[in-house]
Amino acid sequence: MRYVVVMVAMVCFAFAKAQTYELGIFAGGSNIIGDVGSTQFVNPRGFTLGGVAKWNRSDRHSFRGSLIGTFLRADDGNSSDPSRQMRGLQVDNKMIEGSLGIEYTFWDYELYSGKPQFTPYLYFGVSVIHFSNTRLNSSGRSFTFDGWDTNFGIPISLGFKTNIAPHITLAGEIGARYTFTDNLDGSNPEDGGASQLKIGNLDNNDWFMFTGVTVSYTFGRKPCYCNF
Repeated sequence: MRYVVVMVAMVCFAFAKAQTYELGIFAGGSNIIGDVGSTQFVNPRGFTLGGVAKWNRSDRHSFRGSLIGTFLRADDGNSSDPSRQMRGLQVDNKMIEGSLGIEYTFWDYELYSGKPQFTPYLYFGVSVIHFSNTRLNSSGRSFTFDGWDTNFGIPISLGFKTNIAPHITLAGEIGARYTFTDNLDGSNPEDGGASQLKIGNLDNNDWFMFTGVTVSYTFGRKPCYCNF
């Protein structure tokens, strides 16, 4: 009996290497929630494009990684706050985000059933962001580029996905990223000292949002689920 269990385990290990994988393209928009520009939670202003890879470990969860680039744009003219409108600042930053985490589906998402599949899902993980380091110039009227900075964030996304063809999945999602910096919008230079111009609430870190769709291709064989 022991040898049978060992053989079954070896077969399962071999088949486990042929899991279901996904490679996809994400496209959409982004916006900053900070001290410059609109304070609306979802208000896409900058173009976003990137790649997504998934390792589907079961019908309910996947390990997911992504690399996404975007233009982060904030304009006081789009704010509903009269004081921001009078200030009239605007900033354009570039950013690249690398993220790793787990995607959890609320319902079973069986890619091998031959039937249409659809489910809402939740994604959470950790991310690294590499972004333009900008700051207000001495006139206090515009921002200047001052190199690049790297920081960390916590991504949380809510989405809905469906298979539109045997190997093609279409998903739409809205994702919030809490960051550990207050300078995505150039409002609080972290290495400039007291002489640098700082604006807004210096005690709150910035957020940014990704809103868009993913089209992915699924490949690989059905995993071997072994219960013994």
